[in-house]
Amino acid sequence: MILKEGSQRTTGEDARRSNIQAAKVISEILATSLGPRGMDKMLIDAFGDVTITGDGAAILKEMEIQHPAAKLLIEVAKAQDAEVGDGTTTVVVLAGRLLTAAEELLEEGIHPTIIIDGFKKASDFAAKVAEEIARPIQLTKEEMARVVINALSSKIVSEAKDYLAGIAVDAAFQAVEQRNGTPYLDLDWIKIEKKKGKSLYETQLVQGIVLDKEVVHPGMPKRIENAKIAVLDAPLEIEKPEWTTKISVSSPDQIKAFLDQEADILKKYVDHLAEIGANVVITQKGIDEVAQHFLAKRGIMAVRRVKRSDIEKLARATGARIITSIKDAKAEDLGSAGLVEERKVGEEKMVFVEKVQNPKAVTILVRGGSDRVLDEVERSMQDALHVARDLFRMPKIVPGGGAFEMELARRVREFARKLPGKEQLAALKFADALEGIPTILALTAGLDPVDAIAELRRRHDNGEVSAGVDVLNGKVADMAALNVWDPLLVKQNVLRSATEAAIMVLRIDDIIAAGAPKKEEKKGEKKEEEGESKTD
Repeated sequence: MILKEGSQRTTGEDARRSNIQAAKVISEILATSLGPRGMDKMLIDAFGDVTITGDGAAILKEMEIQHPAAKLLIEVAKAQDAEVGDGTTTVVVLAGRLLTAAEELLEEGIHPTIIIDGFKKASDFAAKVAEEIARPIQLTKEEMARVVINALSSKIVSEAKDYLAGIAVDAAFQAVEQRNGTPYLDLDWIKIEKKKGKSLYETQLVQGIVLDKEVVHPGMPKRIENAKIAVLDAPLEIEKPEWTTKISVSSPDQIKAFLDQEADILKKYVDHLAEIGANVVITQKGIDEVAQHFLAKRGIMAVRRVKRSDIEKLARATGARIITSIKDAKAEDLGSAGLVEERKVGEEKMVFVEKVQNPKAVTILVRGGSDRVLDEVERSMQDALHVARDLFRMPKIVPGGGAFEMELARRVREFARKLPGKEQLAALKFADALEGIPTILALTAGLDPVDAIAELRRRHDNGEVSAGVDVLNGKVADMAALNVWDPLLVKQNVLRSATEAAIMVLRIDDIIAAGAPKKEEKKGEKKEEEGESKTD
């Protein structure tokens, strides 16, 4: 035997069929979640925790998959989510449709290499057509909000899509910066903080940073206006020495002197912070009880054990420099905020650092009546912010509602007829796969998909490029007139990723799975190791 005992090998058509079937199952699971009328999935993990969502990325994250080809498709979806933050459901559905089309061609005896070449040529041509279909967008809040609203239409929170889109766009415009003359949005500077209670309409944008912490000492002020903030990456406490040390004490006076010395060091730290003008201290490290006492006496508000990511956002928002050595701190290291206040939000206290002049880091405080709503709003806000970032990166849009895919399908069919030999069949199947997106949208809207696709084909043949499925009203309509748009960057990524995933699966003709080690073998190995260790 060449392969280890227990190994399994699947070759040729069987291997390819197994992979295609696995990928199709994942695609079919997500297909009904596509679009504004998409259905939700209930996911129950090994601990019995329930997640209900229609978000493609969230569904795939919670699913426990064993088949390697299905895992491959999930990785493609994760890459889509990481790259552009939207279109995860679409990329999986399109990849599944492409593999279904490939399966039909394989059954007709067409070689996988020819199918791959046809798919590649069709995909490259579709990418060029996408650029022709796209129209530029003005980077204004109003224009961007229209596109973001469409991205939120397929979420559980779609009833509040206008409100949430407005918050996401405001946050994006606040955090965006210019790099080499072009706008650049780093989503790390937009913090999303969740707190249970009230309705999702209480979700708000805070011009500054919200910390899920409270003031450390009851004697400290809970509200400070015109705050001067010392942002520390240093402890306000006596740190333990690196080496283990022992001190011989022979009298109570020596203990008192030792404690007085510690208190004196902490008092000097606090006095120095007060002298440079700090009236708020926020640190990543700890604050000793003695230091808390001195800070309270000085009327300084303090917050401790703040996450590193929040410390960085706070420094960016307030214009502070992160102080690593308290004794070397200067007045110019301090940040500024119009108001720092501890407030009760829901059942817990939080510290708001707000009214900051032109902050480059902001917080979206998400509210909702249940943990499920909070999680869904957070996911929706993440998607909305990603769409905003995509538009800053490439300010071009294409019609939604399946109109984009229908126009690509029409143009790819024209292109396919010019291709030689059997590649033409693969390119035609590529066009059929593209029509799978509007077909599913029609199904979720309660339309007859055959009638809907026939109507869409007729309209696109007549030059109506933006004719698509009006899912909310259950009819075929002009998406441009309805202001239903998608970012070109998302659609380009979907096309490329779905095609690459399908090609990757088609290239595999051999699956070799190693067998699990036998229990006896494991025990034998363990005994051998024990014997060796005894000999040593």
